[in-house]
Amino acid sequence: MVEERPDSDALAVGAAAPRPVTGAHDVPGPEQVDIAAPPLQRISAGYIALLMIASFGASIALMVPLTYGLAVRISDIAPGQEETLGYVTGTAQLVYLVLSPLIGMWSDRTRSRFGRRAPFLAMGALLGLAALVVVATAPTVPLIGLGWVFGMIGWSTAGGAIQNLQADHVPEEQRGRVSALTGLTTQIAPVIGIGIAYAVSSSMFLVFMVPGLIGAVMLVLLPILKAEGSSHDLVHSTHVSAKELFASFVFNPRKYPDFGWNWLGRFIFFMGLYFNTTFGTFFYAQRLDLPVREVAGVVASIGILGVVAASVGALAGGFLSDKLRRRKLFTFIGALLFVAGACVEAFAYSLPPLIVGAVLMQLAIAVFAAVDQAIVFAVLPDRAQAGRYMAVVAFAQKIPSAIAPLIAPFIITIGAAGAEKNYTVLYLAGAVLALIGGLLILFKVKSVR
Repeated sequence: MVEERPDSDALAVGAAAPRPVTGAHDVPGPEQVDIAAPPLQRISAGYIALLMIASFGASIALMVPLTYGLAVRISDIAPGQEETLGYVTGTAQLVYLVLSPLIGMWSDRTRSRFGRRAPFLAMGALLGLAALVVVATAPTVPLIGLGWVFGMIGWSTAGGAIQNLQADHVPEEQRGRVSALTGLTTQIAPVIGIGIAYAVSSSMFLVFMVPGLIGAVMLVLLPILKAEGSSHDLVHSTHVSAKELFASFVFNPRKYPDFGWNWLGRFIFFMGLYFNTTFGTFFYAQRLDLPVREVAGVVASIGILGVVAASVGALAGGFLSDKLRRRKLFTFIGALLFVAGACVEAFAYSLPPLIVGAVLMQLAIAVFAAVDQAIVFAVLPDRAQAGRYMAVVAFAQKIPSAIAPLIAPFIITIGAAGAEKNYTVLYLAGAVLALIGGLLILFKVKSVR
């Protein structure tokens, strides 16, 4: 066991003599580059708390617009055109999808007195705040969409920097619990954020800006209170070829099969998840026969129970997977719970079953996300290039978040009568995909128990 380091200087990436550090599955080959990672050492409780706070901040700033704000804005400007929400969010996801590996590679190679990740965390928060001003004040849907493209880039970059910090510093014996605790805060943040947005719903500007400002403050606390430290001493290649630039978007699944299978299982699970969450605001409005603007109160009320479920799921999954040294079993349990919740939601037309389904799904997402994140850190092909590979991992979530909103509008029209949308088929499709994703990780990932 490595000694815990309580002070901020202990996290400075230049604190030890640099040397190339690669993942457990690395084999020298053409993908290998001259780049080093900071050494893994046990992190302190204070640093974990700051990671949790930063994760909460990134989530509240990103998810409140996605789960509530954008739906209300589009409903006001283009009433009755629910599919427009899918096009706006899907386009932003696709743009970030293309940029994220380049941002990750840039982060890996950043050498500054503030470290590799802190500059991207701060710049992402600043860009995200500026974009929310545009989204909150834009008079047309295209301008809202353009603003949200930059909002997605900014807040996702900041959130990605937090995950890269975990890959840089968190050792195997702490990965489950750290993933659980940071995952828990990302689950709680949207619920609290929607409650805040509902409280200031009389002003659309405040609906976007209050969660955004809260998020930005929470994000910058991390580099201010626990400095990453200089990255000037880390070795890196000074030249990036066109081949390396292209390679940042892909990986060799034959060379890294566990990384590949986990990526695919994660991709399919999140496709099912985004089928069932993209139109959540409209879904509740239809099933409860409520105006869209009034749904936030219902979602916030249901979310209180969801917070409890997410807490139980993330903590139980993360801590038990560390203690039992079993990861795949818990991701599969998460997939099964998601199937149960989605099936209940699919056939719910009153508040009680909607609450049951939502709680089950919150529990499922928390269990799956917390434990699979620990699996991701374990199967990274090269920890020295954590930014690049974590961006590739993010594809497994970002591609579904971009594709699902574009496909879902067609699914909800299957057999639909009049203005009523067929959410039953959409939620059942999501359940099937989540189950397939869980099965792939359970049976195909071999190097993780």
